[in-house]
Amino acid sequence: MEHGNTVIRFEGVSFGYGEDNPILDETDFSMRENTKFTVMGQNGAGKSTIFKLITGELKPDEGKIHLPLKTTIATAKQVMSREHLEETIRDYFAHAFPDVAYDLDKRIKDVLDVVNLSAPLDKKVGAFSGGQQARLLLAYALIQEPDILLLDEPTNNLDRDGIDHLTAFLIMYPKTVLVISHDADFLNAFTEGVLHLDVFTGKVEKYDGNYDDVVREIAARVERDRAKNAQLLKSIQDRKDKVNFFAHKGGKMRKLAAKLREQVADAEDNMVDVKRDDRTIKDFVIPAQPFSEVIVSLSSLKVIKNHEARHVEVDIKLRKGQHLLVAGPNGIGKSTLLRTLAGGSDPGAKIAAEVKVGYYRQDFSGLDFGQSAYQALESAMEVPDNETVRRTAAQFLLDSDALRTEVGTLSEGQKGLLCFARFVLQAPSLLIFDEPTNHINFRHLPVIARALNAYEGALIVVSHAEDFVHQIRFDQTLDLAAL
Repeated sequence: MEHGNTVIRFEGVSFGYGEDNPILDETDFSMRENTKFTVMGQNGAGKSTIFKLITGELKPDEGKIHLPLKTTIATAKQVMSREHLEETIRDYFAHAFPDVAYDLDKRIKDVLDVVNLSAPLDKKVGAFSGGQQARLLLAYALIQEPDILLLDEPTNNLDRDGIDHLTAFLIMYPKTVLVISHDADFLNAFTEGVLHLDVFTGKVEKYDGNYDDVVREIAARVERDRAKNAQLLKSIQDRKDKVNFFAHKGGKMRKLAAKLREQVADAEDNMVDVKRDDRTIKDFVIPAQPFSEVIVSLSSLKVIKNHEARHVEVDIKLRKGQHLLVAGPNGIGKSTLLRTLAGGSDPGAKIAAEVKVGYYRQDFSGLDFGQSAYQALESAMEVPDNETVRRTAAQFLLDSDALRTEVGTLSEGQKGLLCFARFVLQAPSLLIFDEPTNHINFRHLPVIARALNAYEGALIVVSHAEDFVHQIRFDQTLDLAAL
């Protein structure tokens, strides 16, 4: 596909959420029309902020953002806004147009076909599963046929069929696409370059090639810079030793010492500012509250097929150390099962009394968005302890600035890491995970998988991330599609 004129240009753009939280620092980059790029960077680096600056939702503190006149932009957001949950599908998609299109129903059906979703148009948005809502969010952006399509973690909650449909669409999409995602296989299928946002410098660097190519290029650059600095440090130390020796001598030796000092200063100026690559959380352990009886009993559950629900009898019991994988396509009832189990609203799904439960919800609705991150961690402990809170937070890359931040304004990736930090402090007997890989940097996933694999309490997981699931031991698999 031919690439035309520049469609996005950042010129000396600086932006921050107050003086204590700078994001971009005099950033310059550009994209040509009809290109497909990934935005890459550590959790909390500001990837979603770049999208908001492009759409105009946020304004730069300094610099300019250039877009051609009459450029249309649409964003597929990560999470469905709560004000849309009571709307019908038809009403929801009507918001995408300034005037209700005469052929709106046909357009909706066509775009739902693109995202592999069949649904009655009078069904309420809130009645759909998390995976189905992810498809609706994507379809909402696609139906606008924008010049610039912004996708923020579009594969979150999608099953394999959904990801395959999305990938095929993006390969054929004739306009500009900018995507934030941690799914390397998905990105490698269609992207041709990367905008790398460095959380430490606030700069954006542009790379050509697919996601894996750029990851390797950045790693190689870091290694080259470290090697160069190691040589310079050795040379600097050698000259400093000579300076110390000759400085105490007289005449020409003292002049030589002065010349060596100048060489030391020049060498220190030539030290390379090594790119600090994305940090990875360290191995951690989620302690399990001792519990000797049956922790979870499932005697019946609801399965949803073709938008119709029916109850199915099962016989599943989980004790300490037993792990259950719940499988099935989007919309079949996986999240509903976890929600009713954790909420105690289904007589067929019971958790024993006195069991402490850690529940990772895919929309983070279990967190109090009005609390600071510090308060969220402190509230997970029976006996709050400042030193333990801060030490645990640091394990999950939550520094003092993040701890002071309200949960609602943390990045989605930071909210995910906050949940894991809470589980470490809570020491539950039962862990329930609904799509725990959503929003999490791919570098952290093997560490998280090892922690869940070693967890000694009862564990229930819903996840479409096959590579992640395969790293965890499961004693049973409950496939809702087979019931």
